[in-house]
Amino acid sequence: MKPTSSPAEPSRRRFLQGATATGALGFPAIVNARSPNSKLDVAVIGCGGRGGHNMRTVGQSENIVALVDVNDRNLRGAASKFPKAATYHDFRKFYDKPGNYDAVVVSTTEHTHAFAILPALREKKHVYCEKPITRDVYEARLVTEAARKAGVATQQGTQIHAGGNYRRVVELIKGGAIGKVTEVHVWVGRAWGWQSPEDARKNRDIVNIQDRPKEAQPVPAELNWDLWIGPAPMRPYHSVYFPGPKWYRWWDFGNGTMSDLGSHWNDLPFWALDLDAPSTIEAGGPEPHPEIAPASMWARYEYGARGKRGPLSLTWYQGEEKPEIWKKRGIPRWGSGVLFVGEGGMLLSDYGKHVLLPENKFKDYVRPEKTIPDSIGHHQEWVRACKTGEATTCHFDYAGPLTEANHLGNVAFRAGQKLEWDARNMKFPNAPGAEKFLKRQYRKGWIL
Repeated sequence: MKPTSSPAEPSRRRFLQGATATGALGFPAIVNARSPNSKLDVAVIGCGGRGGHNMRTVGQSENIVALVDVNDRNLRGAASKFPKAATYHDFRKFYDKPGNYDAVVVSTTEHTHAFAILPALREKKHVYCEKPITRDVYEARLVTEAARKAGVATQQGTQIHAGGNYRRVVELIKGGAIGKVTEVHVWVGRAWGWQSPEDARKNRDIVNIQDRPKEAQPVPAELNWDLWIGPAPMRPYHSVYFPGPKWYRWWDFGNGTMSDLGSHWNDLPFWALDLDAPSTIEAGGPEPHPEIAPASMWARYEYGARGKRGPLSLTWYQGEEKPEIWKKRGIPRWGSGVLFVGEGGMLLSDYGKHVLLPENKFKDYVRPEKTIPDSIGHHQEWVRACKTGEATTCHFDYAGPLTEANHLGNVAFRAGQKLEWDARNMKFPNAPGAEKFLKRQYRKGWIL
């Protein structure tokens, strides 16, 4: 077959009760659905970069009523496009006002995502948030439960989820094209972060950072550095953090490639195989740096049987790490990919194409009927859901467990040992010391 293009500690029981339809199109009834012909009043929190794209896309059909950004340049640019919108530097000040809005679009750095999401959910407002929806496991659980309680339309900005290729792959896997899946291997070529000085000398094409800068640099005139730091520990301004996406390599602000690209690439097996909480996680790579995520690493998850699916393992690789079958040229050596290994064959996919392997075995294979409708667009799905109560495909009941799993890979890497995960209680029975990586302390003035 040729490649085809296309506030209290949260309760795990409540989490699992709402997660039984992970990846499905179903979603709880929306509490404040409205006429599909009306326009939403939308607040945009984070107006530059990806946030600017989200703002412009949603603003094509809806009313932008508030703009929030810590960067004056971004705020002025956004205000020039939506001059009637109120402007703020601090989203806490926006939330201090009466909730005269229907929905928010959040595109800040991920270490402030939960702080920008939760006030809206508690007011039962719809939320679209860039991936990953939180900076750590604890925040992901809080956001997932708050969204379920609010009963509003949510969507994580996992734009590739709206693509046709992923939908056709999900149909093939769920339709049994390669039989029972026992292994999944997910790899990405990106290698941004910390590596040993020896590896840095060998890999000059890899963006490398060694340590937190000791010297301070002048804060750009347009930037409110205190608000940018937000709940993270304060430090002097330096260009290694800003502008983005440099910040996401630092544990205080993000979780590196694992949680960033994992939101896109692990999305496919999560959807196709109805994954949720792993039973164990282990990881490896260079010696963990106390402040900087690694350029290269691997993480392996074991999942128990669920529904008609049996137990399986999923292994993540980034940077220099690759699956053995890739190294031995047992499959096409795509730069990034997802390989499903089943009892009756394999399926290899990237964002835009996929192929059943070995090709000779599947040359006469007849595809199943299309069962997953083509998307009207990732943002448009969310807008429609806000108005009608119809489903989104990356709602927080789905994106929450995906985000948790990605973060758990980093927790295992930082802990340096295989972890048994008690998802209900958010504990590691065999390694309680690793639980410190599940959440963080917040700077004074910042509370969830």
